[in-house]
Amino acid sequence: MDFYIDTHAHIYHDDFDVDRTDLLHRCEEQRIDKIFMPNVDHTSIDKMLELESRWPDKSYAMMGLHPCSVKKDFERELYIVEDWLSKRKFSAVGEIGTDLYWDKTFWEEQQEAFAIQVNWSRKYKLPIVIHCRESLDQTIEMIERFQDGDLSGIFHCFTGSAEQADKIFKLGFYIGIGGVVTFKNGGLDKILPDIGLKNAVLETDSPYLAPVPYRGKRNEPSYIPLISVKIAQLLKISVEEVQTLTTQNAMNLFKHIV
Repeated sequence: MDFYIDTHAHIYHDDFDVDRTDLLHRCEEQRIDKIFMPNVDHTSIDKMLELESRWPDKSYAMMGLHPCSVKKDFERELYIVEDWLSKRKFSAVGEIGTDLYWDKTFWEEQQEAFAIQVNWSRKYKLPIVIHCRESLDQTIEMIERFQDGDLSGIFHCFTGSAEQADKIFKLGFYIGIGGVVTFKNGGLDKILPDIGLKNAVLETDSPYLAPVPYRGKRNEPSYIPLISVKIAQLLKISVEEVQTLTTQNAMNLFKHIV
């Protein structure tokens, strides 16, 4: 396959308002053929769907409630999510999951919201895209309880150990590899040679986590080739092989929509 897929990019974000059309042209130049957009909460839906309509067959919306948006009124947010899921087809239920990095106040609510949305993924036969910052072990344990053979998806922004990756693979899930792989102390350089790309997809998490040499600046999907080059160096394989393996994995996961 001679194109890339960015499986996780918030290109509807306000940071791209000044040059979104140029951004899409840069993606075409770098052969980023498809971009999957995770939802955050009710505030992101309109801009995400507008962009999807502007760039059909290139950008694909997900629907879900981000764990950092889970507050006391999370049930109201979930009502909006389910209403959208019932009205049209989405690429995934996402971005959902747990987060113990920013705020532990609503940990119980996060777990409840996650469980509810996992069940919706079964109902609507969609993969799930999981956020689990500082909560990877807990989230793996939850998926181990939930998995009945019908669940699939991505552990987004994977930065865990080889042992954690192995648990994820045994659950039938993929890991998302992004700009962190280029960071000097990112840790992925130590485990990627052991786990390989059989169960991996590429992502940017734009506008966040830009790869070197853009670290600290705005990220965008056109930087996917930089991530691919670093992975190829670590695994001692060609960039073309990285592209083919990760693109095929993404196509397999999202075959219901692409």
